[in-house]
Amino acid sequence: MRRIDELAQALADGTTTSRALVEESLARIADPSGEGSRAFIKVHAEQARAMADAADSLRKVNRAPGRYAGIPIALKDLFDIAGEPTPAGSAVLADAPAATAHATVVTRMLGAGFIPVGRANMTEFAFSGLGINPHYGTPTSPWDRASKRIPGGSSSGTAVAIADGMAAAGLGTDTGGSCRIPAAFCGIVGYKPTARRIPLAGVLPLAPSLDSVGPLAPSVACCAAIDAILAGETPRAPLAVRLNGLRLAVPDSLVLEGIDDTVAAAFERALSTLSAAGARIERARFAGFDELPEANAKGGFAASEAYAWHRSLLASKGGLYDPRIRLRIARGESISAADYLDLVAARARLIAVFNRATAAYDCVVMPTVPIVPPPIAALEDDRYYNSLNLLILRNTALGNFLDRCAISVPCHRPGEAPVGLMLMGETLGDARLFGIAAAVEAALHRR
Repeated sequence: MRRIDELAQALADGTTTSRALVEESLARIADPSGEGSRAFIKVHAEQARAMADAADSLRKVNRAPGRYAGIPIALKDLFDIAGEPTPAGSAVLADAPAATAHATVVTRMLGAGFIPVGRANMTEFAFSGLGINPHYGTPTSPWDRASKRIPGGSSSGTAVAIADGMAAAGLGTDTGGSCRIPAAFCGIVGYKPTARRIPLAGVLPLAPSLDSVGPLAPSVACCAAIDAILAGETPRAPLAVRLNGLRLAVPDSLVLEGIDDTVAAAFERALSTLSAAGARIERARFAGFDELPEANAKGGFAASEAYAWHRSLLASKGGLYDPRIRLRIARGESISAADYLDLVAARARLIAVFNRATAAYDCVVMPTVPIVPPPIAALEDDRYYNSLNLLILRNTALGNFLDRCAISVPCHRPGEAPVGLMLMGETLGDARLFGIAAAVEAALHRR
């Protein structure tokens, strides 16, 4: 995987062209031995070629719209692209009316010159952390391909496309972990911003109270650059902070429960590396964590807000839904207005509790997901599917409920099963978190 700054420099130096990068991406997508047919729902081959030629022509006369002009990216299938329907990985909306305008985040990526090569596959309506899609197929994690393991979701196709070189980077959404989980399972970096920083206009919703748009990419710096573009800011390389003296809190409850041996070993090794670099690793108990399962016991924001959006479609086209997703959405029907208001109040209270508890720390650290990706075949059992989904979402969903920014950085050794290290920052502390993540990434790569 090549970082977007490396590609940008190669374009500036004239050692490659946008057309060459796009052709390489399209060839990887079309490779019958690869995951392209499952990673993408729709490929924009001719549009991408035309955009690449335009980018190359503009660069020749010093009129490229930006440093990253001409770099191929993947867009999750729930972003509006003018002139196309937005199926969101479903059969329900495959024939929906075409969008009349781009999503704001798509407009901003196009304005920076990035080239979308296609609509990336995803869990139907983004409502699962596993990445399974019965309508368009399920792309597999790049690790242990022979065993056909889940890619993580819901931004499954975006993560696989990046890991396999079908795109240099991509956009996903994160309502309970949907950027960070597939990043962890595919060995790349995934970022969940403080949600309010990035506009959601033109993004098909799951739960607007929790939804956020974030990048998936090969590195922290790649994610920082794309995050800035999405937020309407000027991209700058994150300034890596000094690890020496940083206070990193490791929760000693909930987030380490059910952890498998592979993840435990990689996590402890990462903590040892950071400690050797001078970071102060402190085990901490956050009482608010114990209250979160009860607050969300009836389905939480995801079920209630998804049901509000889907209820008419469920009545008219319920048979076209993935049955597992339909059941999860339908839970929202039983959530009363009083239940919802209780949930809003509980969230506000727990955010305040957590803010006080973490004020003395620079970052909260935990495994992104407590297990390595299991085989797709194991998920044929509905009970296992549901229990596994809850386990996989457990750690990442904390950041969404608590309105934090968070990033998953690979912490496994080359050749090992992919394991993500999640760093959770303060609300609106995105710039600081990128600086910490850049330092952590560098330390882990040096070991």
